[in-house]
Amino acid sequence: MKQYIPSGMEIHSPLACRRRFLKLEDFEKFKLSSRSFEKQYSGIYVARLRALKDHLAQKAKDKWGQYEVVTLSELSEKNEDSNCIVIGTLYKHQELKPSILRELSEELQLTAQPPSTNYASFKDLLFLEDEMLRVKLVGNHMNIQDVVTGIVCAVFGHELESGAFEVIDWCFPGCSLAKLTTLDKPLKTGGKILLVSGLDLANNAHSLSLNLLSEWIIGMIGSADAQREVASVVCLIIAGNSVRGSVEVYNHKGYFEVKAHNEAMFNESAIVTHKLDKFLRPIAQCCPVILMPGEFDPSCHTIPQQSFHPCILPECSRFKSFYGATNPWIGSINSRIVAGSSGQPIMDIRKVAGLADISPLTWLERTLDWGHYVPTAPDTVPAYPYDKTDPFVITECPNIYFAGNMDKYDTKLITANEGQTIRLICIPKFSETQTAVLCDLQDLQTWPISFGVS
Repeated sequence: MKQYIPSGMEIHSPLACRRRFLKLEDFEKFKLSSRSFEKQYSGIYVARLRALKDHLAQKAKDKWGQYEVVTLSELSEKNEDSNCIVIGTLYKHQELKPSILRELSEELQLTAQPPSTNYASFKDLLFLEDEMLRVKLVGNHMNIQDVVTGIVCAVFGHELESGAFEVIDWCFPGCSLAKLTTLDKPLKTGGKILLVSGLDLANNAHSLSLNLLSEWIIGMIGSADAQREVASVVCLIIAGNSVRGSVEVYNHKGYFEVKAHNEAMFNESAIVTHKLDKFLRPIAQCCPVILMPGEFDPSCHTIPQQSFHPCILPECSRFKSFYGATNPWIGSINSRIVAGSSGQPIMDIRKVAGLADISPLTWLERTLDWGHYVPTAPDTVPAYPYDKTDPFVITECPNIYFAGNMDKYDTKLITANEGQTIRLICIPKFSETQTAVLCDLQDLQTWPISFGVS
């Protein structure tokens, strides 16, 4: 989809005309043309390493120029204490990490174990692996909690007599691989985008804040200044968990109890999706809407989650101004590259790292340094088993990079390795904070908008 123009179907809003020149392009890198789960998950790690290895090798030579880049199979041929560079994928061994084998071995327990919110412990070990071998990483120059499984990394050091590799320094791909964006070039059409996540209509359907949000976007409330501001909004992005913000897990021993519980959940989801369709219909009549699924929405559970089926939202799907996106999603809005997720990658990284004092915004920034949108997939984030390519490798440097369903609003403007300016945004859960985020496509200025009634 190259041009994104409202259809004009029964649009009577005076604000509709300002959105006719919106140019939206979906890069479609996360759309699945076919689905087969017969492949092994090792293929995605091989594809990830191959995509980043050459670029990282050049970056390592620039940093440690006088040392040789060797493979793990060639490491044993090096003399002890002879420093060299090795490139591979990090694997973090964690005893607290969920394991299907452990779950199967404990399936006869009467009480299921509660899900863990922190996989980190002092027993964690770090390994570097390539297509064939694996080596244990040791040394005082590295902090295991700062990294997660799935990161392609170059390490500088030497092999010890024990067979472990002592790390002296390391580096990551960064954004240098990504295509440069023309942020400093004046936009022909600017405007603002509104970002919101975590509507959670299952528990928030009759909220006054939702009504205020809808009427504000449509232009039915607010002062003249407020209406001029909303008139500049060219697109609404909803970053997941619109139907449900969480799910309750019940442990039943009987077949009929499980069946009744599942039927009740299905019926409730059908009712809530109907409410979501009714909520978005007037918005889609006057404002382009990009709707991403979330962890608890009626979409596939594996990353990348595919867009909502048109049958789920029949009224909104009639409009060309309504677009069902994937999660994660990356596209271009008025020449600005916008990318982000509904929050699962960042929340999972926090579990794996176990560092409560590091903010989600910091982890969002680090994924850019790692050159990957979802580094912990498919280890702890369920993912589709790609084998030839890894679409989560960052190949287009975004101007706006967001994560939805965070506990609070946070933002930062950073400059990447090659001078790219990137706006990072943590979008708070609307059901808890009644807050949306407005971002100016022209200068990337960002500010929260509260629809709280207290």
